[in-house]
Parts: sequence; C-alpha cells; structure tokens
Amino acid sequence: MSVRIIEKKIEDILSLMRNPAQVRNAGTLAHVDHGKTTTTDSLLMGAGLLSPKVAGKALAMDYVEIEQLRQMTVKAANISLYFEYEGKPYIINFVDTPGHVDFTGHVTRSLRVMDGALVVVDAVEGVMTQTETVVRQAMEEMVRPVLFINKVDRLIKELRLSPSEIQQRIVEIVKDFNNLIDMYADPAFKDKWKVDPAKGQVALGSALHKWGVTIPQAAKAGLKFSNIVDAYEKNYVDELAQEFPLYKAILNMIVEHVPPPNVAQKYRIPKIWKGDLNSPLGKALLEADPNGPTVIAVSKMNKDPHAGLIATGRVFSGTIREGDEVYLINAKTQKRVLQTYLYMGPNRIVIPEVPAGNIVALLGVDDARAGETIVAASIKDVAAPFERMRYISEPVVTVAIEPKNPNDLAKLVEGLKELTIEDPTLSLKIDEETGQVLLSGVGTLHLEIAAWLLKERTKLDFTVSQPLVRFRETVRAASPTFEGKSPNKHNRLYISVEPMDEEAIRLIQTGEVTDDQDPRERAKVLREKAGWEADEARGIWAVDEQYLNVFVDRTTGIQYLREVRDYIIQGFRWAMSAGPLAQEPVRGVKVVLHDAVVHEDPAHRGPAQIMPATKNAIMAGILAGKPTLLEPMLSIEAKTTQENIGSVIGVLNRHRGKVLDMVQTEYMVTIKGEIPVLESFTLSDELRSATAGRVFWSLQFSRWSPVPEGMLMDMILKIRERKGLPKEIPRVEDFVPPY
Repeated sequence: MSVRIIEKKIEDILSLMRNPAQVRNAGTLAHVDHGKTTTTDSLLMGAGLLSPKVAGKALAMDYVEIEQLRQMTVKAANISLYFEYEGKPYIINFVDTPGHVDFTGHVTRSLRVMDGALVVVDAVEGVMTQTETVVRQAMEEMVRPVLFINKVDRLIKELRLSPSEIQQRIVEIVKDFNNLIDMYADPAFKDKWKVDPAKGQVALGSALHKWGVTIPQAAKAGLKFSNIVDAYEKNYVDELAQEFPLYKAILNMIVEHVPPPNVAQKYRIPKIWKGDLNSPLGKALLEADPNGPTVIAVSKMNKDPHAGLIATGRVFSGTIREGDEVYLINAKTQKRVLQTYLYMGPNRIVIPEVPAGNIVALLGVDDARAGETIVAASIKDVAAPFERMRYISEPVVTVAIEPKNPNDLAKLVEGLKELTIEDPTLSLKIDEETGQVLLSGVGTLHLEIAAWLLKERTKLDFTVSQPLVRFRETVRAASPTFEGKSPNKHNRLYISVEPMDEEAIRLIQTGEVTDDQDPRERAKVLREKAGWEADEARGIWAVDEQYLNVFVDRTTGIQYLREVRDYIIQGFRWAMSAGPLAQEPVRGVKVVLHDAVVHEDPAHRGPAQIMPATKNAIMAGILAGKPTLLEPMLSIEAKTTQENIGSVIGVLNRHRGKVLDMVQTEYMVTIKGEIPVLESFTLSDELRSATAGRVFWSLQFSRWSPVPEGMLMDMILKIRERKGLPKEIPRVEDFVPPY
C-alpha cells in the first residue's frame, strides 16, 4: 500500500475532524480470545490500511512484540479510520482493548475516550465473566454498546448446528447480552441501549474468515442462515467474505448506532466531570465545542524511546494546538505542548491541531498520568477535573525483581517506574530495609508481561522471584482506647480502632467518598448512604483510598491539635501501609482519635514525635481488635461438557474452591465459583488435564475474604518468615502501656 493513500486519507481526516456529526469514538470490548484484534484487522483492511491477504492474521493492532508472540492484546491501541457510509465520509477513532482479566485497567482507561463499544462475543462460548465485567465498566462510563457475535463458523464446523439451531443460539446470546444492559445501565438508557438485531445493532460473522452481516443487510440481500452453512460445507466462504465483508457490517453499525461526540457528551459529561454544567466551560463540554476552552482527559501514557513520554487522550472541549500552554490539574503544573499527533496503530502522525470530539496524542506533558485532566492554562483557576478512574481489579500478586549486576539497580528501578506510569494497575515498592524491589500486579500474566517489557526496554539481566500473594490485615472488633506517647513523652494521643461498615468501604472504593472531597459533601454521602452519625461523618480527617480506611477526629477544643493534624494523618497512613501481624497493608478499618495532649512548643511536637505516637496507638488497637488476615479471592466461571462436571468440581475442591452456582444449557454446563488467589497458580494445567482440554474458564478478582481460622497462625508465621521478621507476633505492650 503506498504512502500516498495514507497521506490522502490523513488530509481527509483532518478536514472531517471539525465536524462532530461525522466523528465516532469507539473501541472493542470482549472476553479474552473472543476475537477483538482479529476483528480490528478487518476494519483496518476496510479503511485501506492493511492488505486483505494478512487481515485476520496480521493482528496489526498487537504491535508490541509480545502481543504477536502470545497472540493476545495486553495494551490498548488507537487508530483513526477514514470510512465512507452511504456516500458520506466519517472518521472513526478506534481503540482495540485487551480482554484478559489481568489487563482490565487498560479497558477502564480506554472507555474514558470512547462513546461506543463494539462488544465481541464468541458464538460458542457466549457471554462470559469478562464480557460482563467490560459491559459493566462501559455502563459506568456511559459508553453505548453494539454487539458482534463472532466465530459463527464454530457453530457450523465444531457443533454442527442446523440453520435453525444457529438462529436459536444467536437469539440466546442477544438475550444474555441485553440482560447485562438491564442489570448495569443507567435507568434512563436501559431500554434505549438494549441491542435489537432487526435494527442492525447486532452483527454476526467470522473475523478469521473476514465475513460479517447485520440482519437488515442479510434481509436486503436475501441471505439466510442456510446459505452461510452451505458456504462452509461447499467451501465458498471467500465469496461470502467478498459479498459481505465484515468491516462493512461493523463500520455501518458503528456509524448508525454509536452517537457522535456532540450527542454523547450531553449525557456523558454530567457523569464523568465534576464541574458546574451551567458555567461557560460546562456548556462547552456538553456541546463538544471546538471553540470552547481546551479540556482533555488523558487515558494513557506511553514511553517513546526517541521522543519521551506521550500522553493519549480525548479532547472534550476546545482545540489543542502545538505550542499551547496547558495546565495539568492533578499534577498542579503548567506545560507547553511540543507536538500534537494522530494515532495510526503503531505510528503517530504529526498534525497541527485536534478539535473537540477527537482522540489526540501529545508530546511535552511528561507529568501527566492516566486519569489526568489537561486544560488551557487560561482557565486553570476555574476548571474542575474529570472523575477519577476506578479500577475493578487490585494488584494482589507480587514478585521481587533483582538485577544480576548490582550496578544496574538504578537503571532497573527507572525502567520499572516508567512501566508503572504507563500502567497504573502495576504497583512498585522498594523495601528500604532490605533493598528489595517488589512489583505487584493483578495476576501472574500481568507480571510476566511487565517483566518481558522491562527486559526489552532496559536490556538488563535480572531475576524474577516466584509470585507471592499480597494479603491485607483488618480487625473484627472495636478495640479499647490506647495512649500513644511521643518519644519525648511530651505529647499523648488517645486512639481506638474498629471495623468499618461494608457500605462505607464500598463508597470509598467507588469514589463516592474521597480524600479531597468537600467535607460537607462527604459527610452527607456517609450519612445518607452508610447511616453514619453526623458528627462522626463531619469529623473525618483522612480517607485512605488505596487501602480503604478512614481517620476520624472525635475530640473537641484540644489546644494545638490543628497544628499537628498533618503529622497525625501521616502517622495514620504509615500505620495503614503495614499492619502489626505481618506488615501487610491494613484494610477496612476506622481509626478514631478521642483525646490528645499536645505540647505548646513547636520544637517538641514535630513529625518525629507525633507520627510514632499515632502509629503505636493504632498498632496496639489493631492487635486488641481481634485482628485477622484477608486473602484475595477470585471468582471463576468454567464452561464444560456434562461428563466433565465432576472433574472441574474436583479440581476446585482441591484448591479450597467453592461452587456457588451451576447452570446447564443445551450444549454445556457453566460452573460459577470462588477460589483463593493463593491456590490459583497451577489451576490452568490441572483443569486442562482433568478435562482433556474440554473446558474454558475465566478468573477475576472478586473480594477480600478472612483466612480460615485454622490456617491463620500458620499463614502469618509463613509471611513473617518470608519477610525476615521476628517469629513472635508483636503484643499490645510492645507498642503502648495499657491505658
């Protein structure tokens, strides 16, 4: 394909960008291996960016080498497609997202820039756990779905279904899919967003064989299910693909049913932006006004070996140009945009400007992170940020990474820091006492890919330990009040801890209660939704959003307390990062300050005095509050044949798993259950071997659950030994004298 075609397309794309009615922002969502990237190949072919010979096999959007090697998507890729529909040109900004549960963070970030989602479902496997997860995420971000039922060839070749049975299978999948929309969509959109095959909101086909069709297209052409079966039986699938190319069905569906940005922003902005909708800025955002003040939501950061950090995001208002002065709200810093780009898969093309409603890549805003709000410097004092992105999975698996040559440590840590900028669901911790470099991720695959990327970029030799599971510490009962004394004995803090109610934990997790929220607004949410008393809700000093804890001040009229408030909060956060049982983070705890004596001389009440006093009293409270360990649990959904039910359940039972539900359909049985992360490392091999490969399943982080009482002491001692801590668990007296 000549460069001239691409240049011609880019000129056309630039002229279209200014007309929101001819712009669509969409992306793929699906369970792992249901065929998203293969589908995207077809779209690239339709837009003239990929040769028909390799489409379906190129996996062009998997441009990171490991994606090609592993045949799966681990990052979200962007591309702008030029497409003509009924004689009218459109620009479709398209994002291909990963389906594997370990990479749901990429999905969360991508949804922020999309208005429509092409949900891909395997015709045999149907709606799976991860399909449900991504649809739920889409509904939270107010992204309208359309459905592509892929791999229809499997119904013909593997299951040998008749045309009427294929039709029945399609009806079942549509029903299951609409049930998800019923469950998770905003009430105003439940009925509007359910997909109707008769309206062309469902496509079916085979991405591998490059054909696809919607019901209106099929009706118009007189195509029946029997013709499709015939094409496979008599071997004329290529002709089917020529007559009904997949890209046409999908892109038609996107143009017709995904709203343009100026329509979508009217209902999306009130949900994802915190500011005043009646202000000039609010109105510009609702209208996607290219002449309004510049506002960009950053969805991801990427390191370019030549240019440095590149921010990708959606322009929700205004027009961003090279040389513009912009302000990063979260980073609280001003920057100059050095270049603006358009994404074409792995390539970025420099363009002079990008107006509202489009996806842009920016050079020069190095301090931005995924979730950042970039605004024109002129409105930095009045601009509000976008809602924070909420990740469904937590980093619960950790590996230690050690360079083979100690001199490489600084370069290795630098490389890891860059990875955590690109992927905020990775968490990096350097143990100050041991010098160990610990990387935590959502699952073993997540860490495997991170280690691979690290090696590719740094070219360093390093070892990666066996994966370890992260635990949490918590309390099951309220503790007495303990006196925390400062090392100089001049300050005393009287603190107790108690378990926090589940609803308050949920409110922090979903971002309805945050640390930087207006205290009155936060108190109102806790009173109305969690039933907290007004005084207590108003007394919150700090919300630990990372591990879900709160610090509450119940004192009145204590002299000098305001002056040491920040040091007390720092001591609280210090205690929450590593509990007394095994130095694992603390979760779901309410820390209460009842009374305090603070020295009048600032020299005697600095951080070195107040922070240890706070931490010691909290540690004593945790030890006296029936402490326990929480372990991360995974929900598992396994689909298998009738004769393999016993084998699957047997494997789960051997790994402390529980079966929660079993649903039987005509072709297979779905087993839903739960299993500890600790027990999941050999699960793949065991399930395959027990069923001779006749099972497909998915795992997803579900919740934190108390370690069974019979295993608790053993587990604590193992973790302490692994961390090189003394064998004896600390006692209350080790932190404070009884009060």
